[in-house]
Amino acid sequence: MPETEHVSITSERKAEVIHQHARSEADTGSAEVQVAIMSERISNLTEHFKTHKKDNHSRRGLLKLVSARRSLLDHLKKSDEARYSALIETLGLRR
Repeated sequence: MPETEHVSITSERKAEVIHQHARSEADTGSAEVQVAIMSERISNLTEHFKTHKKDNHSRRGLLKLVSARRSLLDHLKKSDEARYSALIETLGLRR
C-alpha cells in the first residue's frame, strides 16, 4: 500500500513524535505526547479526506480524535498553562 494511502501513523513516525514531545526519557503517555500523536493522526486523516471525500466512517473517527485531543488540551490548560502554551506553539495549533 503506498504511503499516501496509509491513514494511520507508522511506528517509526510514532516513535519520532514521542521522542520530540516526551518530558523525560521513558515518557510515552504524558498529555503532550498523546496530543502530538493525535495531531499526527488528524493531519493524516485530513489528507486522506482530500481524495476520499465520501469516507464517512473514517470521518467519524476523525471527529472523535479531534474531540479527544480537545479534552486533553483543556485538561492541560487547566493543570499547567505553561506546558499548554508550549505545546500549542510547537504543534502549530491555533488558539
